[in-house]
Amino acid sequence: MSQAAPSHAVTQRSLLTPSLIQSIPITTAVAKAVNRVRGVKPKFCSHMLALAIDEILEDPRFETAQWGIVVEPVAEPTVLYQHNRDRALIPASNTKLLTTAAAINLISNRVPEIPVPLNQQLIEVNRYSNNSEADALLRQVGGQRRVNQELMRLGLRPESYIQVDGSGLSRSNRMPPSTLITLLKAMKRHREGVVFYNSLPIAGVNGTLRNRFQNTRLHGKLHGKTGTLRGVRALSGYLDNADYGTIAFSILVNQPGQSGQVLTQAIDQIVLQMAQVNRCNLDS
Repeated sequence: MSQAAPSHAVTQRSLLTPSLIQSIPITTAVAKAVNRVRGVKPKFCSHMLALAIDEILEDPRFETAQWGIVVEPVAEPTVLYQHNRDRALIPASNTKLLTTAAAINLISNRVPEIPVPLNQQLIEVNRYSNNSEADALLRQVGGQRRVNQELMRLGLRPESYIQVDGSGLSRSNRMPPSTLITLLKAMKRHREGVVFYNSLPIAGVNGTLRNRFQNTRLHGKLHGKTGTLRGVRALSGYLDNADYGTIAFSILVNQPGQSGQVLTQAIDQIVLQMAQVNRCNLDS
């Protein structure tokens, strides 16, 4: 009786010897096969990130949603993803980022370091999203006109946003994600940027993010400001990435009538995709 021919799978394994792997011209398909043999995790490049995020946005549940998203490394002029970067949307409590950044910039020009009471107030406003403290801080700074002046010094254009309160409770607040990215990058470089950074909730750890991203790669590695109104969800801040270092991101979504839980879950899926993006030749 003749022996049965070896299976196709066995043949594939026997052909992909280490010496042959070195000589194979690398195409996308071959690279995936070679990486499987080598045990190397495939790269998740920025173009793949775009496909992954677009797939989420194209979910039929978001047919009437207005999204604004920008994802950029802090240390370089690279755009990893953008969608409606300059569309002005209701930002909800992401407005607090403008209020606190203006307060930090104003006070830092007057004193050697941020006073402890103000530091605690910033934590109350950003980490715990205290609306009354945010509106009080706006008054302490000197009102909206003074906030605009301080934000101009940070590189924001007054015509790029509308801020009518310190907290973000008003639906008359409007800003695009690009404005928030400019702010986040400016505060990361600011001499009191650590104060701003440390005032933000930490994923899975504290504040309004304590119950999100637990048991994920972002647990403890994302500092961000949430935003919540009826039909509005937002998340803007910083996340740690193995290849790009600190990534600044802003995600705003307005969809009246949609479940807040559905919107939040979609935002979290987007952020988890952002966390795994790799630096690839296609990105350069």
